[in-house]
Parts: sequence; structure tokens; C-alpha cells
Amino acid sequence: MQKRSKSDAIKIHDLDDFSRMRSAGRVAAQILDDITEFVFPGQLTSEIDRQINRMIDDAGATSATIGYRGYQHASCISVNHVVCHGIPSNKRLRFGDILNIDVTVIINGWFGDTSRMYIAGQPNRKSERLIQVTHDALMKGIEQIKPGNTFGDIGYAIQSYVESHRMSVVRDFCGHGLGKVFHAPPNVLHFGKAGSGTVLETGMFFTVEPMVNLGRAETKTLPDNWTAVTRDKSLSAQFEHSVGVTENGVEIFTLSPSDNFFPKVG
Repeated sequence: MQKRSKSDAIKIHDLDDFSRMRSAGRVAAQILDDITEFVFPGQLTSEIDRQINRMIDDAGATSATIGYRGYQHASCISVNHVVCHGIPSNKRLRFGDILNIDVTVIINGWFGDTSRMYIAGQPNRKSERLIQVTHDALMKGIEQIKPGNTFGDIGYAIQSYVESHRMSVVRDFCGHGLGKVFHAPPNVLHFGKAGSGTVLETGMFFTVEPMVNLGRAETKTLPDNWTAVTRDKSLSAQFEHSVGVTENGVEIFTLSPSDNFFPKVG
């Protein structure tokens, strides 16, 4: 995800580009499938990142995040009240922790970007509900993606669903365009007014990645200049897919090969 900013013209991709994004997205999604076995109480988030780095190498891919603006890890791992950009460390996961793992890979110059939630052990009821609402909000936003709809339709679908469950959508970060670059126009807001914003066209590629808080929407960034946390220390969750607008709707490039996008309790 990226900080919100003004966006310029949105690139329109051709049919061949869909297959290239499909390949990149599949690798990223497979890594998130395979990392599941390494998430458990007592595990170091740095060890999870080390395994992700190994998997990226084994896939013949390149990490998009290592070296990006000085970042030195193959993933972002955001635990509990960390909203996004959590830095892997020697802190151990505790029983009941929830975490988002975000991975971006480069395959033949194309970027595959995805994240999903994991649980160390068993979640409590509030955590479980937050994860479910966040996942469902993402999918409701993606349901709005088709030519002729607008980016405002995506944001409105996400925001209205989240707020109907008395949770809040983070507004400080947004989805983004991608393809042969990591971040590009448009900014994809996860809130908004139906019918507003740029009209969706066939060939647009971008991420949808809502961050949802159990408490208030406000965030703050820690002194490391990466880690964003909830100001009220409430739990936060996020899911992310990379998508392309097709002639009739949407293609999700980062579907889980094992149908494990939604976390299994373990």
C-alpha cells in the first residue's frame, strides 16, 4: 500500500499483460499459502521473513521490498494493533496474536502484491470477527470492479460494509496501481461515495487492500518511519488482492492456489 497522494494518468494494459500479472500474482499467493506452517505461538517474525525470502529465491523471483526506500526485509508482518508496514523482528508471536503478512515479488519484471491474515493459535471472538469483516469487505469492494463503475463504488462498498459492523476503515493508506512498477496511479481509496471518482476501464491493474480497525480509524507511524499502528491501540486487520479490470468484470491475480486466502485456525 502507499500513502495517499495525487495520481496522474492510469496505465491501460493489453491482454498479454494479464497473463504476466497472473504469473506474478500466482507466485506471491503460493508463498503466502506455504508460509502458513511457519506461523505459530513462539515463532519469531524474523524467521517467518527468512522463510519467505527463501521461498522467493526458490521460485526464481525477486523481492520487491528488499532495498525499497531502504527497507531490508522480504515481507511486512503486522501484528495485532499494527495496521501495516510492520518490520520483522526477534519478537515472538504469542498465543492468540493475529498478523498480516504482505509479500510483493517480481517475476520477469512484473509485480505480484498480496497480503492476508494469519492467527497464532486460537483467536478470541473479537479478533475472529474483525478478520471476517475485513475479508468480506475486500470481496465486496472487488465485486464492484467492472467497466463503467467507479473507484468511488469500490470505496463505498467497503466503507459501508465495515461501518455497518461498527468498525472503521483506515484512511491514511490506500491501494495502488501496479504492473511493471511497484506503485503507480491510481490511488485506490477504501472509502468514498458511490458513483464518484475515475471510471473503471478494461486493462486497469491495481490493488484493493482495506485496513480495518476494531476501534477508531486514526493511525500513527512509529519513529522507524515504517510501522503504522492504531492510535487507540485497537486491533487492526487487512487483506489484499491484485486485480485487473476485464471486459466483463474483474480478474483476481492473487487467488490462493490452495483456497487458503482466509486463515485457518491452528
